[in-house]
Amino acid sequence: MSKLGKRVRVQEAVALDHFHMFIDFEDGSQKEIDLTPFLIGPIFEPIKNDPALFKNVKIEGGTIAWENGADIDPDVLYYDLKPAWMAEKETA
Repeated sequence: MSKLGKRVRVQEAVALDHFHMFIDFEDGSQKEIDLTPFLIGPIFEPIKNDPALFKNVKIEGGTIAWENGADIDPDVLYYDLKPAWMAEKETA
């Protein structure tokens, strides 16, 4: 497994339409990311089914999170890593 670079955390996130999010990282870099591949599993179902809930994103501990406890690792977003479910599927 290759080593990731520095740990970079999310500073700000703005929810856009169609499960896209504009993310401002603490190192000054910015990305617009389609979160669709990451919104898999029971904890993400309410977020996928309710656009208002998706748009109610917050920053907790440097990562994007929602009131229902769902979150996405900022390293995955910053380094364009595959979602965990996709990586597990490839190794199976």
